Amino acid sequence: MPIFHISHFLNLNFKIKMGISNKVYGVVMMIVYCGLFVVSYSLFETGETRLTLDYYAKTCPNVLQIVRKEMECAVLSEPRNAALVVRLHFHDCFVQGCDGSVLLDDTITLQGEKKASNNIHSLKGFRIIDRIKNSIESECPGIVSCADILTIAARDAVILVGGPYWDVPLGRKDSTSASYELANTNLPSANEGLLSIISKFLYQGLSVTDMVALSGAHTIGMARCENFRQRIYGDFDATSDPNNPISRSYIEKLRSICPLVGKTGENNITAMDNMTPELFDSSYFQMLMRGEGVLNSDQELYSSLLGIETKALVKKYAADPIAFFQQFSDSMVKLGNITNSDSFVNGEVRKNCRFINT
Repeated sequence: MPIFHISHFLNLNFKIKMGISNKVYGVVMMIVYCGLFVVSYSLFETGETRLTLDYYAKTCPNVLQIVRKEMECAVLSEPRNAALVVRLHFHDCFVQGCDGSVLLDDTITLQGEKKASNNIHSLKGFRIIDRIKNSIESECPGIVSCADILTIAARDAVILVGGPYWDVPLGRKDSTSASYELANTNLPSANEGLLSIISKFLYQGLSVTDMVALSGAHTIGMARCENFRQRIYGDFDATSDPNNPISRSYIEKLRSICPLVGKTGENNITAMDNMTPELFDSSYFQMLMRGEGVLNSDQELYSSLLGIETKALVKKYAADPIAFFQQFSDSMVKLGNITNSDSFVNGEVRKNCRFINT
């Protein structure tokens, strides 16, 4: 992992902004995050690659078929399960790398990541991974890691709702630790600014292009009222067309789901893509171009004054679904290749994805 922490960048962000105009600030921060990308990318690229496509060819040759069958059942019963599994994978990889740490339950001796502020209300789908693990353990006991299961399941989840295919390198080990603290700091939040989100992706070795493409997974995601209230009672009117009756109807619907005051609607949800919420496609980017992104962090990709590159990418993917699919596939491989070096030395293959082996 990079030797600097994300807070170093954010402190620099604040110090720069305090002393210069907004225009100069934007130019300086673009230079900073481009420089940060070079450092972060080089650190990840020099790491030894331990993952291979045929890792389980001899020890558990049917692993891909088992995962696919279980995911088919899960998505057929509830299409929303596809988004839940993809989100689980993302939240796992952004904390300690893709090591299955997000799957660990709290115990007397271990504080897991599930109750971190960025996870406690947004992560579900754990039982799906449990079912897959149980099926694989029946055929190949002690062979396939939970981290690998989650990575394969995320790929299959995307395919099953119309998204692209990609090969999944395998060979991850499950960590024997988790990080509640990193789950609170490394993961982007719904109301975060563009530069802060960019810096969090760069810290993981992911580019701005990766960030925009991976954000496209919100085409099948759902959002809680708590996470989009600030957006719909904030600058939604400014980014969308107030004279468009469809836009007006949409914002009225969102506000009926999520009232301005009171906590009665905190857990009410809405699709982040109201056009085709159960289909993995590029309509999410078309919504951003209309100024109708549900989350502040999403709309920032298109509407932020500092988002010159991200705005161009949103336009590209909105117009060219094939380009989006290709980049999403490449970016998901990069995401899955964020590994926990310690897990290769001290890691294990958990018998139960929720607990470290005893």
